Amino acid sequence: MIRAEHVSKQFDGRMVLDDVTATFETGKTNLIIGQSGSGKTVFLKSLVGLHQIDGGHIYYDDICYSSLNFKEKKDVRKQVGMLFQGGALFDYFTVEENVKFPLDIFTDLAESDKLDIVNETLKRVRIDNAHKLYPSEISGGMVKRVSIARAIVMKPRYLFCDEPNSGLDPLTSIVIDNLIKEITEEYGITTIINTHDMNSVMEIGDTVVFIYQGKLWWRGNKDDILMSENKELNDFVFASAMAKRARKNM
Repeated sequence: MIRAEHVSKQFDGRMVLDDVTATFETGKTNLIIGQSGSGKTVFLKSLVGLHQIDGGHIYYDDICYSSLNFKEKKDVRKQVGMLFQGGALFDYFTVEENVKFPLDIFTDLAESDKLDIVNETLKRVRIDNAHKLYPSEISGGMVKRVSIARAIVMKPRYLFCDEPNSGLDPLTSIVIDNLIKEITEEYGITTIINTHDMNSVMEIGDTVVFIYQGKLWWRGNKDDILMSENKELNDFVFASAMAKRARKNM
């Protein structure tokens, strides 16, 4: 479980996160949604430690992560997987080398043991016969699956996903959503996903946090959204649906 308690963050005197409190459950797909500029990406980066918060606390289970020093945070980060927008694979590494990279950095395992783990992980994300290919030689959907494999190769307790469906077609997006949800439940991970994709929200949103103008504006699950009377949330959902329809008609 990850808890944010009264988190605030400013940039150049402008309040980007304002007293945000939220709980993200283990074994669940926890989604953060909001308009561009709402603060949702800053919130995700604050949770993972890429931004130093100005107020409040962030807990990883019983550890106050936001109060740890650099070395202590580094130890916790070994338990964290990160799926970046666009995949962020190394172009000059093969699929196998990309997935093995965290094992090279954080473990002293023998090369044969690392390769066994890589093979097992690639199999889990349903990738075969692509180990020696480079990112430029595989599809966008496969890039995302390789990125997921790299994020989970250390069997993390916490998984952060930044716009995992960015740039993907609807069918591939569903595949990626289902894969993230399967892995979350199978491994018992605390998964937090930053997304603007309402299909993802309605498919896998076990818990949903809506950030509006830097504040926690609404929380619930995918079923609660359909019954919500929150005007700003409803406006966001409607605008997202209209934008998706416009893209389909282009």
